[in-house]
Amino acid sequence: MEAKEQDVSLGANKFPERQPIGIAAQSHDDGKDYKEPPPAPLFEPSELTSWSFYRAGIAEFVATFLFLYITILTVMGVNKSDSKCKTVGIQGIAWSFGGMIFALVYCTAGISGGHINPAVTFGLFLARKLSLTRAVFYIVMQVLGAICGAGVVKGFEGKKFFGDKNGGANFVAPGYTKGDGLGAEIIGTFVLVYTVFSATDAKRSARDSHVPILAPLPIGFAVFLVHLATIPITGTGINPARSLGAAIIFNKDLGWDDQWIFWVGPFIGAALAAVYHTVVIRAIPFKSS
Repeated sequence: MEAKEQDVSLGANKFPERQPIGIAAQSHDDGKDYKEPPPAPLFEPSELTSWSFYRAGIAEFVATFLFLYITILTVMGVNKSDSKCKTVGIQGIAWSFGGMIFALVYCTAGISGGHINPAVTFGLFLARKLSLTRAVFYIVMQVLGAICGAGVVKGFEGKKFFGDKNGGANFVAPGYTKGDGLGAEIIGTFVLVYTVFSATDAKRSARDSHVPILAPLPIGFAVFLVHLATIPITGTGINPARSLGAAIIFNKDLGWDDQWIFWVGPFIGAALAAVYHTVVIRAIPFKSS
């Protein structure tokens, strides 16, 4: 038991409640006298000399790699059939994205916090849940993992078929404007990041011990629901690493023309969710120290 506690202290929980995804958010308070955790420093040089920092980055890389591999392969399988009735269809694609987030957040929460998405990392950074150093490192590793995941799918499917079927790249569908696509990405990411904040709220964890254990479930379900709603509009990005990784491997104009939407939209949505949760829901800036 002592060894287990030592291992956890070297992981994401070395800096308490700064990576509050999933079980990593579990509070050690007795639930009666809750105290707001201090904000993470902007720069934390000591992280750069800690193995837990690099272990967390590797976990983000592997998780994002697996996420892109399973989800893009599912998309390609749907596109491969001459009839959507013979495949899992849009519902299956949505379940693939949501289910993988559920599984991967559960698996990596205690190591990196289970972000698997630059927009989530950005939102948590704005809420001062992690340092800029860690946020930048996570985003770089997430993007690299996404590129590798999409690359493996291309290797399986073949260059011609992968290119003919759009390679799982995100773009605004015909019949919708750029503004429609941007709005869908903003609102979709807001739903996701707001769910992340709510499901992993440290104060709720202090009061209801089951909340952090169940956190991956509502997060994955939020991803599923957003995909159901916005796949017909943008293919659903809400994850800049997912969109960029697929675009780089697809490497055609269709994947690049709307790429800015899949960065600007999610980052705006994440920022709005962070402000809403911090200022409105928790009213942290108005609390006396």
